[in-house]
Amino acid sequence: MGNTRERILQTALRLFASDGYEAVSTSDISSALGITKGALYKHYQNKRDIFDSIIARMEQQDTDQAECHDLPDGTMDEMPDAYHTVSIEDMVSFSKAMFRTWTQDEFSSLFRKMLTIEQFRSEEMGKLYQQYLCNGPVMYVSDILAGLGYAQPMDKAIAFYAPMFLLYSVYDRAQDKAAVIAAADAALEEAGRRLTEEKRRD
Repeated sequence: MGNTRERILQTALRLFASDGYEAVSTSDISSALGITKGALYKHYQNKRDIFDSIIARMEQQDTDQAECHDLPDGTMDEMPDAYHTVSIEDMVSFSKAMFRTWTQDEFSSLFRKMLTIEQFRSEEMGKLYQQYLCNGPVMYVSDILAGLGYAQPMDKAIAFYAPMFLLYSVYDRAQDKAAVIAAADAALEEAGRRLTEEKRRD
């Protein structure tokens, strides 16, 4: 049962990323899997249930990644003390891992592509796009830098995250994807070096 449930989730997300969430029906998903709609409904109540499961997977992945790199897995309001103990090295390491996740992990990459094409069709998708790929990451870095006492944390957060955001799109069409990963690593390392040097001068 677990394997079928996972196949449904993966297939649905692949269709959502290709055709858009609204354009895909449960009939499309079941047909792509070669199962009946009744068999699909044994695992998920409807298309929205599938989508909610995709979101839950992404939220858990974010939490796991943050914990793995010793970064806060909640907001600054929820856990202010954690934002005062982050190291720039850990933030850079976390960001490198997230770039690889959003580009090389099939599930996450499909989710990113789905949000990219759906952001202008649905207010909810637009908000999720901002949360996962735009305003959310920038605010997270800004809060970390503010917690560490940096001046103008938002400006520095934008400078830190901008190369990642640009290189997501570059990666998708690049022939030499390893070179894009290397470029992202180099940009993040340089941003981390500048932040570390600034703190040493203070």
